[in-house]
Amino acid sequence: MTAAPLRAWKPRAGRARALVEAEQDKTAGGPHRRTVFTKGDNAVRASVVLNASAGQGTIRAYLRWRQNGRSVTRSLGPVRHTTRLENLVQAWDLARAQGLVHDEKPPPESWASSPQVRASMKGNRGRDTRPERRVRALLHACGLRYRVSVRPLPELRRTADIVFPKAKVAIFMDGCYWHGCPDHHRPAKTNSQFWREKIAENKKRDADTDRKLMNQGWTVLRFWEHEEPTYAAERIITTLGAYGNQR
Repeated sequence: MTAAPLRAWKPRAGRARALVEAEQDKTAGGPHRRTVFTKGDNAVRASVVLNASAGQGTIRAYLRWRQNGRSVTRSLGPVRHTTRLENLVQAWDLARAQGLVHDEKPPPESWASSPQVRASMKGNRGRDTRPERRVRALLHACGLRYRVSVRPLPELRRTADIVFPKAKVAIFMDGCYWHGCPDHHRPAKTNSQFWREKIAENKKRDADTDRKLMNQGWTVLRFWEHEEPTYAAERIITTLGAYGNQR
């Protein structure tokens, strides 16, 4: 039997721990969905491990967590997809179906209205998001240099994700939830009035930022986090070309 392809189970070598955790969070449906309750109702976070059986072409999934300083592993069964991410998603589904993992409730002091909202809030990074890093890598590969997470106008308390000071070009990579993406934003079902006002306030602030920068001669480019990084990079490069590729 043909051996299982590496892309279907093996993690990328040398990945930072933060990226490994982000992969687990994404495939589980959020960090709040990775909870195992041990004896005494202690909540610990689990991870999925994929292993390929030698010579059998089979990939098996295991759930692993730490309990009292020791590693605990439970077999989840075989997974049968062609990519690692798809197999991780299937493994988490198996773990839930077997009652091994549960959704963690927000702590009493949390003001998030649900575990899903809390997970979204915790996962919303102010800088160095994955879309930002991918766009920056493409720009850097083209020989462009830029500033990251700075105020285009020092006197204005608004931070752009990527800035070309000489060309006066400011780029913002907007998260679909927090900035009200027309394609992917889904209104909160609980505490809906609060979140509706919060998103509306964010959109108003974005428009005000664009207006104030443009009044000072800046070109503002905004991209949604779901947009292809290559598309964003091409638009940025084209815009810079109009200014003689100033950096």
